[in-house]
Amino acid sequence: MSPPLFDTADFRLRDGITHVCAGGETAFLLRHDQAFQRYAEDKSRGPRGRIAQDAMVERARDLSAALFGVARESIGFVSSVAEGMSLLVESFDWRAGQSVCVDASEYPSLVVPLRLALPEGVKVRFAPMHDPDAVARVVDEGTRLLAVSHVSYLHGRRYDLAALRRVADGVGAMLVVDHTQAAGYMPLEAGPADFAFSATYKWLLGMTGTAIAYWNRDRQPDWQPRTGGWFSIDGMGQPDYQARPRLKPDAMRMTRGNPAHASLYVLVSALEYLAGFEPARVQAHVQGLTTSLLAHFAGLGLPVTTPGNPAEHGASVCVALPDADALVAALEDRFGILAWGGRGRVRFSFHGYNGDRDVAAIADAMRTLRTA
Repeated sequence: MSPPLFDTADFRLRDGITHVCAGGETAFLLRHDQAFQRYAEDKSRGPRGRIAQDAMVERARDLSAALFGVARESIGFVSSVAEGMSLLVESFDWRAGQSVCVDASEYPSLVVPLRLALPEGVKVRFAPMHDPDAVARVVDEGTRLLAVSHVSYLHGRRYDLAALRRVADGVGAMLVVDHTQAAGYMPLEAGPADFAFSATYKWLLGMTGTAIAYWNRDRQPDWQPRTGGWFSIDGMGQPDYQARPRLKPDAMRMTRGNPAHASLYVLVSALEYLAGFEPARVQAHVQGLTTSLLAHFAGLGLPVTTPGNPAEHGASVCVALPDADALVAALEDRFGILAWGGRGRVRFSFHGYNGDRDVAAIADAMRTLRTA
């Protein structure tokens, strides 16, 4: 038997509940109560409290840089992956005849900013990102950008980022990666991307309000956003509005206004907790559970869309079912299992607070529900 890797007493997990919806929302760490309290105290201390808040932002950058395997100067914060992607799309000079490439099943946070902001004449091309050769056949020298999630939210497939980097380099395109469905249980190396993001309220054990943003200054040294605010400019003195404002020299130019301090206090608390566990160990634990559940589901004949090879999936097992939402409700109401539905599939996502007993509970519940 494989017990939970994390101490379940560290989390707000109700007795009798099997929490397997990390791909949507993870259970909250109890230690975050202290993070909220510290934020409330610092916010109430006036100027010295703001200094303390700024120090927490820098601590969050250090921990995020370690998570992404990059230099701290390349880390900034945005409110969400969608905001970060929008910031990028609006910053580039687009010309007719150019194109971008995404997977047809990609998450909206990467695709909607492109669809809404790209001018006429710039095409959105689609290719199955799990097949780099197919992507290479779709892109050309006019392709400006490839955007991809590290792991798919829809079917749990993990993409080969190194291979996609080579495809992008072959046509001189940028690679933008969303690590949301990978960060927190898998070792990351953000460096191959030109830009990368991750929401923090899933496996990173944080909350909404802050997403980590990465700017590869070696690959894109001259990049600058088209929009900004008081926080993104360099210096705290009275700006000279007769001149173009000078932006911060590092990735904090991505943060236009006040950072979301409360969520950053929580992020620091979360990343310090996760730092107590070797990422490769967390990945091995989580993928042991996904592999076990996939084997159970194969025996039940369920229409699983997640690849069986652990090298090709992340921490989720997805099942395509037309009654997915009703099934998710039944799992909670009848069996105390918190899964995630929507978009015609049920998703079971594991983290370190799960163990083999959770796998067995899911398998038994699905057997009961599908034979009823």
